Amino acid sequence: MSLSAESFAFVADLVRRRSAIQLTPGKEYLVESRLLPLAREAGLDVDGYVAMLRTQPASPAVTDVIEAMTTNETSWFRDGAPYQALRGTELPRIVDARRGVGRLRIWSAACSTGQEPYSLAMCLHEDLPAAMSAEIVATDLSEQVLSRARAGRYSQLEVNRGMPAQMLVQHLRRVGTEWEIAENLRRMISFRAHNLLDTPPPGPYDIVFLRNVLIYFDPPTKRAILDRVLRVLRPDGVLFLGAAETTLGVHDGYERVTIDRTSVYRPAGASAVTPLTGAVPAQRTALPATGTDGLAARTAALGARPVVAPARPATYPVPLSGGTAR
Repeated sequence: MSLSAESFAFVADLVRRRSAIQLTPGKEYLVESRLLPLAREAGLDVDGYVAMLRTQPASPAVTDVIEAMTTNETSWFRDGAPYQALRGTELPRIVDARRGVGRLRIWSAACSTGQEPYSLAMCLHEDLPAAMSAEIVATDLSEQVLSRARAGRYSQLEVNRGMPAQMLVQHLRRVGTEWEIAENLRRMISFRAHNLLDTPPPGPYDIVFLRNVLIYFDPPTKRAILDRVLRVLRPDGVLFLGAAETTLGVHDGYERVTIDRTSVYRPAGASAVTPLTGAVPAQRTALPATGTDGLAARTAALGARPVVAPARPATYPVPLSGGTAR
């Protein structure tokens, strides 16, 4: 039985109110395909399942529906170019400004099953000076994907999606048929449930990854989310968005900076890039290229290969609501 127009409208409104994700007309098949497994598990057809949701607004099934509607598409070092810009320009710039602080903070907002924050942790392990430590706060709407992210275990198929062979050998170990993230990287990351419409986890942050998320929201919601991010982003920090996303025409608190084949967004009025000086690291793992010959040549150096100190234990209370699509 196909999803009725009335049932679609109810689910679309429910998802919008709980997560701000817009399910526009034309998404009926998507909604039906994601509700069908839940309905079958409950012994109902799709419309019957939606009818049950109407009469039981406090049911755990409501959370199941919201999680089913979020998108979990992710991969290691996704799109390549943002990580090249991070390692080649933005990280050297920010590290130079933080020499006296000794601690870098990154927010991976909408971290899905963990590939993004673990990719960031690998970059920091290779590039961060030994005198600095790092903390990555990784958030998402879905408790299901957060559980997988915390476990830090991935199938061979998942590992094959963007993981450089050298990093695989260095940062993961084989456990049965799966690969497990090294403990030193896992200690750098605190995973937390968070809805992007709620108050952000306490800042400030030097770097925010909010990639492939804004495309799911209407302009007012995009503006509200970007405003929340700006409040916890350091004045000389940087925001990374997805390739199809921008702050232009949405929020005037950011300025776009083009770096090779990608763009990053700094708070308006942020200082220009100041190249570092010093010796180039002896060894650095190249990331998979996306239409390029690999990483762009660096114009700054970060010193010797570091040992990254573990992040402090998370103290941010987990809200009852979640995060957003990845």
